[in-house]
Amino acid sequence: MQPNLQQLMQQAQKMQQQMAEAQAELAEAEVTGTAGGGLVTVTAKGTGDVTAIKIDPKAVDPDDVETLEDLVLAAIHNAMEAVRDLTEEKMGPLASGLGGLGGGLGIPGF
Repeated sequence: MQPNLQQLMQQAQKMQQQMAEAQAELAEAEVTGTAGGGLVTVTAKGTGDVTAIKIDPKAVDPDDVETLEDLVLAAIHNAMEAVRDLTEEKMGPLASGLGGLGGGLGIPGF
């Protein structure tokens, strides 16, 4: 049985719209990463852009800058992990749907 091309195109358009909606949600979403029990907090967009870093004054020790640097780095890594989780949550179902659609069709980009 031949696949209905019009039906496949409608399915592709629907998936494209869902993908655009998911991308828009990611662009609006904010996640946070923390380190040192909340001494350093990093806020990032769902796109991965870091928008803010908050450092508790208790974390600032002029004689131990290296620990503060490590805390900032750890908080950024924590925030990026949250971005990956959010991206997987929003885009994961679409990616598996695209794989199923394009798997046997050979449509470029799917």
